[in-house]
Amino acid sequence: MTSRFTELAVDCHDPEGLAASWCEVLDFEVIDRSEGKVEIGSWVPTVEDVRARQMPLTPLFVRVPEGRTVKNRLHLDVSPVDGSTEDEVTGLPGLGATKTDAGRGSDRNWVVMADPKGNEFRVLRTLAP
Repeated sequence: MTSRFTELAVDCHDPEGLAASWCEVLDFEVIDRSEGKVEIGSWVPTVEDVRARQMPLTPLFVRVPEGRTVKNRLHLDVSPVDGSTEDEVTGLPGLGATKTDAGRGSDRNWVVMADPKGNEFRVLRTLAP
């Protein structure tokens, strides 16, 4: 018996708005939408692709009635690919993100931010050449 990790579901009040924000951050596009759900990705998954090998996850934003009440138990990490970590952290507020914790210390090299709905994520080291 074999399964594939295909989607990362994010509970939220506004799937369309949150998906749009993350599309801007990740340079993704909406690949599927249905009542109360929006899936984004850099590729359109097919059954054949997913069966053949582990493919990149696609975030799926799902409308739920309740709000977040405690710290995220799961979060996204992003790595800039065309600029420095500092440039990415400086530009993300223009897309609705907020800086919540500098995250810098002797053992940490990331910056903790929150998306427009308060979900925390980390900006890691740059992958730019």
